[in-house]
Amino acid sequence: MSDMSHWSLLLFDCYGRREIPHMPAFTRKRPAQLPLCFFAARPVLILLLGLIVAYAPMSPASAQGRIAVVRDAEIEGLLLDYARPIFKAAGLSQRGIEIILVNNPSFNAFVDGRRIFINTGALATSVTPNEIIGVIAHESGHLAGGHQQRLREQIARARTLAVVGALAGIGAAAAGSLSGTEGAAAAGSGLAQAAPSVAQRALLSYRRSEEITADRAAVKYLNATGQSAKGMLKTFQRFSQSNALAGVRANPYEQSHPLPRDRIALLDELAKKSRHYNKKDSPALQRRHDMIRGKIAAYFGGAPAVGRVFRNNPNNVGARYGMAISSYLRGDTRRAMSEIDKLIASDRNNAYLYEMKGEIHLKARQPAKAASALAKAVQLDKYKSGILRGRLGFAYLSTGDPAQMNNAIRELRAALSSDPGNFNAYTYLSRAYAKAGDVANAELTQAEGYFRAGNVREAKRFATRAQRKMKKGTPSWQRANDIVKYKSK
Repeated sequence: MSDMSHWSLLLFDCYGRREIPHMPAFTRKRPAQLPLCFFAARPVLILLLGLIVAYAPMSPASAQGRIAVVRDAEIEGLLLDYARPIFKAAGLSQRGIEIILVNNPSFNAFVDGRRIFINTGALATSVTPNEIIGVIAHESGHLAGGHQQRLREQIARARTLAVVGALAGIGAAAAGSLSGTEGAAAAGSGLAQAAPSVAQRALLSYRRSEEITADRAAVKYLNATGQSAKGMLKTFQRFSQSNALAGVRANPYEQSHPLPRDRIALLDELAKKSRHYNKKDSPALQRRHDMIRGKIAAYFGGAPAVGRVFRNNPNNVGARYGMAISSYLRGDTRRAMSEIDKLIASDRNNAYLYEMKGEIHLKARQPAKAASALAKAVQLDKYKSGILRGRLGFAYLSTGDPAQMNNAIRELRAALSSDPGNFNAYTYLSRAYAKAGDVANAELTQAEGYFRAGNVREAKRFATRAQRKMKKGTPSWQRANDIVKYKSK
């Protein structure tokens, strides 16, 4: 990646903790807490461990250990607009569902807890908003159907089937050996080897039915919101063509999703029954989608990537936006500013164009002008993004003007109020307090930042330092005391 000064890039495991590698749940238990079967037959210990790992309820995120999460106000706002009608139709609007943007170039999305994770590659590849809306509808089907909890139950059943089958096979093999019957021993050995395969097939069969259920639910939500399922269909057709070109010949029983041709046939039938099938996205929504595609291409591949994405329409607003960002990233602030000003002239109410203008000023070491542009972005932002408030606070801080520190503190506190996970804002707020001469709150803010990031040791150290400078019993003293007295579970 060329430059992440504008975007915030964080590492999370599937539960949202920062930079903490995932560890399968059973490995965190003490030996006394492990199931008795782990000690019943020492020769099969490695086999059983392998089975538990294979069927541990891990999402794609946790399977990889950590995932890189990108924060961007513009993209988050657009995804929110895509998702709100779908969440309402699915009965999820009151459940606090989050959409998380993942730094990954592949076309993928998945659910975990109350979160939908969408790869940057999915946004960059999708030509229309409807394609991503279809993805969100499908993942909402999983959430509304409670598929995660049911999957955990199926995993438990598969695990039991695999373990019992393996132990039965080993028991048969042992009995055959004692009796001197080679056939019984061989049969027992075969049973032990087949048990994981039987369990896997049972689990994957369930997963295939789950995916079809989510597809049906997605079409239902799209119909309820007056949107087409054509985008979903196009996405599956793309996957099918990719598999065909790659010469993929997969065993249908070993796939967690239905074979593309089966899934496409079903979706094609459902989608074309809808009176909304030929409905297109609004020009305004398409424009916003093109702009985020240009932004993602610029950040992850520069001008060449932007050119590839818009090779059939180089004058598209997304292409122009992407090229402006590419100029900014390579340090050509004059050209970047010229292009952004032209875009603003044709779209004066776009908060994110002013945000980018502010970022260009920051790179050009013009923090006062950056603050002016970012203040305009905050004013126009209908989502009240904590990310934008944080950037405005940083611009005020960057001026180095003591008279601007109160403005910096105000904006950074507002940023953290609406977005407590904005880790950079804690550091900037601490600096602003320090520049304003409030060392106690500077240290308390640093402590809270460390605590949010999972570094309890450093959090306690800074909280202790802050407490010594505060009057006992005050709200700030109590916040510091809560961190000092915190005991890890």
